[in-house]
Amino acid sequence: MLQKTLQQKKPLRLDDELRFLQSWFQRPLTTGAVAPSGRALAKAMAEQVDLARPGPVVELGPGTGAVTEALIARGLDPSRLVLVEFNTEFSHLMSRRYPTATVVHGDAYTLTRTLRHQLAEPAAAVVSSLPLFTKPLLHRLTLLNAAFRLMQPGAPFIQFTYAVVPPIPKDAGDYTATVTRRIWLNVPPARVWVYRRA
Repeated sequence: MLQKTLQQKKPLRLDDELRFLQSWFQRPLTTGAVAPSGRALAKAMAEQVDLARPGPVVELGPGTGAVTEALIARGLDPSRLVLVEFNTEFSHLMSRRYPTATVVHGDAYTLTRTLRHQLAEPAAAVVSSLPLFTKPLLHRLTLLNAAFRLMQPGAPFIQFTYAVVPPIPKDAGDYTATVTRRIWLNVPPARVWVYRRA
């Protein structure tokens, strides 16, 4: 009975991996990965969010919720989450898993329009798992600038990448960019980039 209850509260990781793999086969440029972020990467991303900063936390491309779960495990109230998911199946899944979060089925690359009725106050952070390298640099910069407009001054835009180079160049705008050490426990190894504008 206890095992059944635990399974209902925390879905099997294998199910999520199969969902991701299927989605990747159907739309590789949209999904961008064949599996959800690993626990070490999700934790590293969640650690960049200052929980004491008020306001919603926007997550772009939450997929099946690996980073979402890390944010909640760190102490973020799920009701502060605004989850923007383009994939219809993942969007419905996130609505079931996190009923107190705001789940928006929409396009993160049109962030201002997608969230125009969702944020009552400036966001405390934007956490992105989008496959940015599938988009031209102009689209990436447009997304970053839209995120800055939705956030409090100094709030972080958090993005991971498997690449050696940053997903958005460090010197392409009026922002600062810092990077974590490589997270070797993730497959493939990844880094977390944090962008801020004063």
